[in-house]
Amino acid sequence: MTELGNRLKEARLAKGLSLEDLQSITKIQKRYLIGIEEGNYSSMPGNFYVRAFVKQYAEALQLNPEEIFETYKNEIPATHNEDLPEKLSRVKTRKTVTDGSSKIFDIIPKVLIGIFIIGAAGLLYYFFVNNVGDKATDQINEENEPVKFVRSQNLEKANETEKEDTKENQEAGKDEQETVEENPVVETPKQELTPVQNSGKNSTYDLKNADKFVVKLVSTGQTWVNVKNSSGQSKFQGLLSTTGTQSTEVDLTGDTKAVIVVGRTVDTEIYVNDQKLEYAIAPADVVQQNITIQFVPKNE
Repeated sequence: MTELGNRLKEARLAKGLSLEDLQSITKIQKRYLIGIEEGNYSSMPGNFYVRAFVKQYAEALQLNPEEIFETYKNEIPATHNEDLPEKLSRVKTRKTVTDGSSKIFDIIPKVLIGIFIIGAAGLLYYFFVNNVGDKATDQINEENEPVKFVRSQNLEKANETEKEDTKENQEAGKDEQETVEENPVVETPKQELTPVQNSGKNSTYDLKNADKFVVKLVSTGQTWVNVKNSSGQSKFQGLLSTTGTQSTEVDLTGDTKAVIVVGRTVDTEIYVNDQKLEYAIAPADVVQQNITIQFVPKNE
């Protein structure tokens, strides 16, 4: 057992906590907690998670994580130039097709093609008989129909009626136009989430034209995240994964700023009021990022 593991274990026992109790508090698996106390980090996903788990362990026991890291820096592995574990590969199985079934599948397309050809021929014949015959009959009737003469009085009445209808339509259109001008439509400004600055692993965004400030984090693999408000208070921190807790939502409407620490950006999607945040720094270039969102309320 290392000095760090011995100190953490003594602090846990002093508070009367078992490993099961600590697992419930930190959401860290018991085998990882045992590895921390024994100084055996080989079972953990990587050095980044070692440091994250040690920090959560210390905070759960009300110890100062910064003092722990400084005192036992020789025992805690560094995270420089380390890539977190890639997503677990998923193996897809396929059922093998027997030789007899394969032959049946070869015949089915041919049968379907034959049925399609017969159906198309029948449809064309039906269309030809009904439409071509009707057109020929109509043409003969039109040629034999006597010419009808319209009286000039009827033409004058029709012209007068048409003029009256046109005048009424013009007046109605004018009234509708005046109504539209009197009641103009006011468009609601669309939410704006724009990057304003980025350097190294740090990036800053402005959130405008929004009535609320709700941040949602979704894991597509496995990642560690920490969400802090404008006062620096952590509103959520922990591990998100597709095999456990996959997402979390934090309401920061009463705050003016949020700082999101993402351990693995390639496996993390961030939504602000249901709008997906586009990373200003490519996740493939910088895996661990610190993202600051500055919220400007709509009424300011």
